[in-house]
Amino acid sequence: MGNRLGWRVATGALLLASGLQFAQANSDPHTIVFGVAPGPYGDMVKQAIAPSLKEKGYKVVVREFSDYVQPNMALANGSIDANLFQHSLYFDKFTADKNLKLAKLITVPTAGMGIYSHKVKSLDELKKGDIVTLSNDPTNLARGLRFLQSMELITIKENIDPTKASERDIATNPKGLVFKSLEAAQLPRTLDSASAALVNGNFAIAAGLKLSSALKQEQLDENLKNIIAVRAEDADKPFAKDIVETVKSPAYEKAIDDPQNIFIAFQKPDWMVAADKK
Repeated sequence: MGNRLGWRVATGALLLASGLQFAQANSDPHTIVFGVAPGPYGDMVKQAIAPSLKEKGYKVVVREFSDYVQPNMALANGSIDANLFQHSLYFDKFTADKNLKLAKLITVPTAGMGIYSHKVKSLDELKKGDIVTLSNDPTNLARGLRFLQSMELITIKENIDPTKASERDIATNPKGLVFKSLEAAQLPRTLDSASAALVNGNFAIAAGLKLSSALKQEQLDENLKNIIAVRAEDADKPFAKDIVETVKSPAYEKAIDDPQNIFIAFQKPDWMVAADKK
């Protein structure tokens, strides 16, 4: 407990001190502040995006947020200049619900959701009464339920939109599993008590889980691959165009394909797959 409290205090002090830098950075058109959630996307910015942007004359700052809410709010209020943490489906719903004027720039390689367990070695071992945890935000809850359906652990009612499904829309649950929804960032911690957890790729990596250790990995639709977002008013500004140019560069793809980097296991967006086939 003491170490955890000390970490929180130190982190809070760091963010407070860094906030002054962020405020100053945003007034400089040659500084780009990226917001990310815990996990690999901060590393993607630092290792695959920042080097080329620095060559173009930018200073790149990465600011990490603890959840899926703050990065969009910080982008909308001008605290950061871009973010990289969310897929299109989440972005579309969140910005509509909050009436935020944000814009998608480009889709990037993404770590998919996986079902992880410290208690069973296969899905067949799950039994009646076993607890399975999943994300509680509406977009990723529905995503998790679709993933469970793809594994034949549940079925979803036919007369509802599967992208908006919730626990009450489960039609059949043949194994008699118990589903508990929690904040996405907390899901890896449930593995010591729950039988299994559906964990988004970024939080799995942040918790030290190997993507390959999942009992099963989700195959991502294009709208579940992560995007870089900016304020709508900035979408045509030079820095935004330079971000897109950087992500489309050979240097970026080289970093993604480097077997020493974790990104090698990520699922590429359609535009990258099509470019690779040329």
